[in-house]
Amino acid sequence: MQLKTKKRFIKICIIIVAMIGGVSYSVNWAFFDIQRINGQKYLNESTSPNGTYTVTAYLNNGGATTSFAVLGTLKNNKNGKTKNIYWQYRCEKADMEWLNDEMIKINGVELNVKNEIYDYRKN
Repeated sequence: MQLKTKKRFIKICIIIVAMIGGVSYSVNWAFFDIQRINGQKYLNESTSPNGTYTVTAYLNNGGATTSFAVLGTLKNNKNGKTKNIYWQYRCEKADMEWLNDEMIKINGVELNVKNEIYDYRKN
C-alpha cells in the first residue's frame, strides 16, 4: 500500500469514527439525558437539614399512551444551580426524606445529591 493511500485510509477511518461518535452523543442527548426534562405539575419539595439543598418534585404527564412520571430537581441554595436527580416512570407521588445533609430518599431510592442521579431507564 502506498503512503498516500494509507494516509487517505486513516483520514476516512477518523471521519467515520467521529461521525459515529457524534451520532451516538446526539441520540443520548436527545432521548436519554434527564437534564433536558422540565417539570410540569408541582408536587412538593423538601429542604436538607442544613438548608444547603432543596429537592422539588414534579408530576409529568407524557400523554395518552404513557403513564405519569415523577421528576426530582435539586437546587443548591448557596449558588442557585439546579439539576435533575430523579426520574421515575409509572409513579404519581414523591415521598422524600432526608437521611443527612447530602443523602435523600425519594420513593425508597437513596441518592447522594452531590453525585448521584436516579433514572429508571438505567437502573
